[in-house]
Amino acid sequence: ILPPEQVKAYLKAASARGILPLFYLELTSGLRKGEIAALLWSDLDVENCTLSVTKQLMSSRDGELKITPPKTATSVRLISLPQETVELLKEEHAKHPLNIFMFPSPRTGGMYHPDSIVKLHEKILNDAGIEHLRFHDLRHTCASLLLKNGVPMKDIQEWLGHSSYNTTANIYAHLDTSSKNTSASKMSNVVIIEPGISTSV
Repeated sequence: ILPPEQVKAYLKAASARGILPLFYLELTSGLRKGEIAALLWSDLDVENCTLSVTKQLMSSRDGELKITPPKTATSVRLISLPQETVELLKEEHAKHPLNIFMFPSPRTGGMYHPDSIVKLHEKILNDAGIEHLRFHDLRHTCASLLLKNGVPMKDIQEWLGHSSYNTTANIYAHLDTSSKNTSASKMSNVVIIEPGISTSV
């Protein structure tokens, strides 16, 4: 994942390139690259701070871009966004208010190619002096931040659009230390050593 202490440098580098809204959204939503490339302005509910994920942009074997349903049925989902993310997206919209795409390509005006988003990510890493990290690892970073802030694993499964709870749990179990620590604390309140009881054998 992107270490928490490097998030600020990453976002600063994205801002310097004028692409902060796209990558801030990625870190706070955990979207797949095809999902974020396919976003329309109509997918955003500004008033309720939610984002509808209903499609993805995929490249076929012959290189043709196509809009398809998301990876699985559970990948169709509604994500709650932080207010900061929504404000950045509103600023992005003001740059090209007549374009239906949330992140239009500056070259074509159409949808960004998913691989172009990956290349932008790599440029940000280089600008920030951060070691190589896959774009998909920003999705993992989002999940880890959610876990650290006490979001239940079941909610993270729905947030990321995983098809099963086990998929999410298997990927992020090693990061779920907060819930383990909480469980251990609760256990110590139940199993109490009475004063005067020796712990020696």
